[in-house]
Amino acid sequence: MAEGAAKGDGGSLCRDCGRRNPPGASRCAMCGSPRLLAHPELDALAIAHIDCDAFYATIEKRDDPSLRDKPLIVGGAGRRGVVATACYIARIHGVRSAMPTYKARELCPDAVIIRPDMEKYAAVGRQVRAMMLALTPLVEPLSIDEAFLDLSGTERLHGASPAEVLARFARQVEREIGITVSVGLSYAKFLAKIASDVNKPRGFFVIGRAEAPLFLAPKPVTILPGIGKAAAAKLTEAGLTSVGTLATCDPADLFRLVGSQAMRLARFARGEDDRSVTPDAPRKSIGAETTFSDDISDPVVLSALLRTLSEKASRRLKAGGLAGWTVTLKLKTPDFRQVTRARRLSDPTCLADRIHRIAVDLLSKEPRRAYRLIGVTVSDLVDDTAADPPDLVDTAQEKRARAERAMDAIRARFGKEAVETGLTFTHLPREKPPRR
Repeated sequence: MAEGAAKGDGGSLCRDCGRRNPPGASRCAMCGSPRLLAHPELDALAIAHIDCDAFYATIEKRDDPSLRDKPLIVGGAGRRGVVATACYIARIHGVRSAMPTYKARELCPDAVIIRPDMEKYAAVGRQVRAMMLALTPLVEPLSIDEAFLDLSGTERLHGASPAEVLARFARQVEREIGITVSVGLSYAKFLAKIASDVNKPRGFFVIGRAEAPLFLAPKPVTILPGIGKAAAAKLTEAGLTSVGTLATCDPADLFRLVGSQAMRLARFARGEDDRSVTPDAPRKSIGAETTFSDDISDPVVLSALLRTLSEKASRRLKAGGLAGWTVTLKLKTPDFRQVTRARRLSDPTCLADRIHRIAVDLLSKEPRRAYRLIGVTVSDLVDDTAADPPDLVDTAQEKRARAERAMDAIRARFGKEAVETGLTFTHLPREKPPRR
């Protein structure tokens, strides 16, 4: 339920100063803030979902105060660029993530467009993650800017209920990092995630056990996790458009519609979710991809692009102490047909040189044609301790590995652009700077 609604005997919690206020208060007696949080189950819930608000855009506005009151889009600036995120001012105009940049410009002509700086965002994400781990070891990351937390049993440690600790956390993030977060608090993971999206930005929403079925009943079925476009279309055709209709559907009928998902979706529709918060859930893959402003068919240029993408994937693997058994090449044709080709390796790798050579070999087996997107991914991840042993057949591999480690050391000291391979420097197309 929303802030200030359904006040229980415990009164309300001020999100701005942390004071407890008596039932019925409309403003905090200590600081005068109207941001009071009240719920009958407020102190009995411990599963949270924390989501940073418009993460990339908020960081850019933090770092450049002149952008504070302007509509801001972070994403590609070319004709085929895509919006990674948009600030809330731009969202008022209808701009959304994954929207083509040209469409976003039509909706919001005054928007400032900035290319993403993923390394900067990752650094801020690590700061937020460290602050989460100070609250509880049960942190399950979902992405760079969101995670589930289980604060069960932490009351003695923090001297406060999970709700109070989360409100304190949100203030700390604003004060120390300069961005904002929204919090969802419930007894189940999927409900906590739904709750965090209700009052964005700077939201804090609570869904308790007593009200969950009534809260969910009128919502569209797509609010439940795991319902994609195909499943939603089947359910809609059968007249199951709301969570309430799904909850009362005959199990056999539901199974005929969505197969093995039926029991899980029925439980969600009733507000049941027994999944635990799992810390350090292993990543399935690490990679990088790029969409071109113009279709590219030149294999030399495509190889140069693959080298840059392989280096990005390699940096991310090395930063996480990971290596992978499988390298996958991803291609997308001008008519949006996606092609993937994969190769399982004899031993795991985290080296850019090896990733690139495999990706180029996979590309060479495809017919020469134009592409609008290219990417490379390393999957089946393991610890990097067993990665890239000396190759008795390719004796030059160890020499290339030593050269790559030397380049890594130079980049670590002087920046990632301190040294480039001749391939990327010679052939990689230079992009136009984004409009500011």
